[in-house]
This record gives sequence, structure tokens and C-alpha cells, in this order.
Amino acid sequence: MRGWNHIAETLDGVASQLRDGEPIGFDRVSEYASADLGYIAEIERTRTRIGDADDLASFSLRVTTIYRREEDGWKIAHRHADSITGSRPLASVLEQ
Repeated sequence: MRGWNHIAETLDGVASQLRDGEPIGFDRVSEYASADLGYIAEIERTRTRIGDADDLASFSLRVTTIYRREEDGWKIAHRHADSITGSRPLASVLEQ
């Protein structure tokens, strides 16, 4: 699937499972900027209620955000985040 409709559907699904969130902090790993492009790589730490849970759960994401300069300032061109998992065997990333 491709396109905005798929993205919006996915984001709505994820957002429906999270509530009452709050950022805990951001640990900058790397950053760079040229005249027209820049990026930030960081660990994003958050607390939120997941599903029907009453208690806040903490989790961390590895986040890379790429920015581009436009006429009215810096805009996000791309953002990727994934959960941080423990060590696992290399074979676990192979498609079955």
C-alpha cells in the first residue's frame, strides 16, 4: 500500500492505542546541517498509557529526522523512528 490514505490510516491506528503521553527527554546522538539540509539522530524517551492500561509505560525510540530549508524556514522532510530492542541473532532480520 502507498500514499497518504495508507499513512493516515496507520497513524490513526497507532494514535488510538496511545493516550496521555508525555516526553521524558531527548538524547542527541548526532547532528549535522549544511546550507539547505540537516539531520538529527536521537533517542526519544516517552511515557504514555497504552491501550486500556491505567499506568504510564515508558519506552524509547531511535529517531532520525531530516530537515530541508525552505523559504519560510526549516521543514521536516523525513522522520523515521523505531523501537529499541535487545540483541538478537542476525538471522532474525531475514525475510522468511
